Amino acid sequence: KRAEIAAALQKAGADATLITAPPSIAWLFNIRGADVTRTPLPLGRALVAKDGRATLFLAPEKVGNELPAFLGDEVDIRAEADVEAALERLGREKKRVAVDPALAPMKYVKTLIEAGASVVDLADPCALPRAMKNDIELAGTRAAHIRDGARVTEFLCWIATKAQDGSVDEIAAAKKLEAFRAATGKLVDLSFDTISGAGENGAVVHYKVSTTTARRLNPGELFLIDSGAQYQDGTTDITRTVPIGKPSQEMRERFTLVLKGHIALATARFPAGTTGHQLDALARRPLWEAGLDYDHGTGHGVGSFLGVHEGPQRIAKVANTQALKPGMILSNEPGYYKTGAYGIRIENLIVVTEPQAVDGGERPMMAFETITLAPINLDLVVGAMLSDAERHWLNKYHARVRQTLTPLVPTDVAAWLAEATRLI
Repeated sequence: KRAEIAAALQKAGADATLITAPPSIAWLFNIRGADVTRTPLPLGRALVAKDGRATLFLAPEKVGNELPAFLGDEVDIRAEADVEAALERLGREKKRVAVDPALAPMKYVKTLIEAGASVVDLADPCALPRAMKNDIELAGTRAAHIRDGARVTEFLCWIATKAQDGSVDEIAAAKKLEAFRAATGKLVDLSFDTISGAGENGAVVHYKVSTTTARRLNPGELFLIDSGAQYQDGTTDITRTVPIGKPSQEMRERFTLVLKGHIALATARFPAGTTGHQLDALARRPLWEAGLDYDHGTGHGVGSFLGVHEGPQRIAKVANTQALKPGMILSNEPGYYKTGAYGIRIENLIVVTEPQAVDGGERPMMAFETITLAPINLDLVVGAMLSDAERHWLNKYHARVRQTLTPLVPTDVAAWLAEATRLI
């Protein structure tokens, strides 16, 4: 990784770069920390030279005995308080230092300039390679999603069989899901505070449940739960919407429109150079045709035992020049929100695949691999609204969910899962 960053510095004509983003520091040195809730980040700074040598600045009390040996001889560990002195030295040596103007604290830029350094504007050189997961990271995240999917499936079974009478509230539901995940023995933390929204609270896109806002899961309403976990081998993020009692026809129709958009993005093929911005409309088209929409992005990048929100890739209405690259993980999460009534969102994580030849085609195309595994509620699907291709995708996805997760869940959950993933 340091050699890759060094090559980027040489190309930019810089002698060194200052890395200030905690996710980049964690990725670059293969370390994690506990300075930030829900995200395993170490707070610190780093300098990387064009020869690949580096200095990592951390608070001394956070440096364990094993870290120096792990990092090796080409990485020096210094106190975080020594950053400015190191920058002043680069200035005295008249070095060209690359900094990301969007991330670097201005006091560091000022120190460099006043000490005599030349500052080169360069986007964080770790950001793009961090987003393009390697084979080990992808294998880890697939394992994490299988583990997580089994626990989410247990939770969905519990909701369907034990929480349909209005006796459970949003807080209890969120705690129950966390307990299922904790039972794996491998849960490090949640990847964000769970969005647990029943009825009208589900229509609040980034709803945060509290003792003053918590509603019961009442019959006749929808329950939206957006949650994720941090495991050492991967970060998860999944949203499922389920009915409590019997859903209305409007709920089912609008859920199906969201599902059609989700499938359209999941099955997209696209050439090299395509941005997420160019694909965003695929997920919205079924809603647009019905005069509906949602006011959030369709997809965000996801880290590898790092942030559940990660750039530079995204899928959104807002223009973004970053082309999608193989190995990038993104969310696929179209939704619909009826203010004061209910919210719908279906979210899986997807990985950009390597370009593949298309039969009879002239250009190789990339696609998405869906890595999240948990049933999509079929009681909310209007089968007549699905095309044959959409029905095939849903049945194939559910067959994969059933085959993968059945051996990992209790017998009663397996029986429920068989029905939850039935052919439609």
